[in-house]
Amino acid sequence: MDQYIEFVVRLVVASLMGVIIGLEREYRSKEAGYRTHFLVALGSALMMIVSQYGFSEVLETDLVRLDPSRLASQVVSGIGFIGAGTIILLQKQIVRGLTTAAGIWATSGIGLAIGAGMYVMGITATVLFLIGVEVLNYFFKGISLRSMIVEFSTSSQDSLKDISALFSSKNFIISSYDMEERTDVSGNRIYYVNMVVKAKNMNEEGILLMLLHDFPDITVHRIM
Repeated sequence: MDQYIEFVVRLVVASLMGVIIGLEREYRSKEAGYRTHFLVALGSALMMIVSQYGFSEVLETDLVRLDPSRLASQVVSGIGFIGAGTIILLQKQIVRGLTTAAGIWATSGIGLAIGAGMYVMGITATVLFLIGVEVLNYFFKGISLRSMIVEFSTSSQDSLKDISALFSSKNFIISSYDMEERTDVSGNRIYYVNMVVKAKNMNEEGILLMLLHDFPDITVHRIM
């Protein structure tokens, strides 16, 4: 009976660590939140417990040998399918969700550690995870660049040149630039532009407001 109480404690602690990590991801409005991380940590801890103790009756015979690490290794491999589902390839230059996928993978490792009874390692890994994604982001946010897709159209060549000059300034880096010239029903030329822009401390809303305020003759189709 005492052994099962220990198993329950492991599951509860692992689930708690998963929720803590998931809340941080939820706060960042990421794809996988506290529920996903809760389930990953809980499932990983359960698999580790089953791997270590679930075959005790079979092992009573001398003819059976079991490697308890085999089931745990399959958890690490299998969690890659969940992580891959959080990664979004917007264009060749932009990939979103890598941190969330890595967080799910790390959460599975924390669950495995606590499921094996290594409480100190699991809790320490949780603390280090939060330090890595929060504290480091606070200190190094000023040097990181965020990639965004900016799609717009305009009929003015002057505005097109001014926007290109703006995004070529020191505050932005243009990774790719694609322009297509079309003709509307009235025979007017419309220039459709797709750019991948890297910028510091700038979000989608900031770029949208800047474009709408400084260039009223353009139509913004997408910023992400």
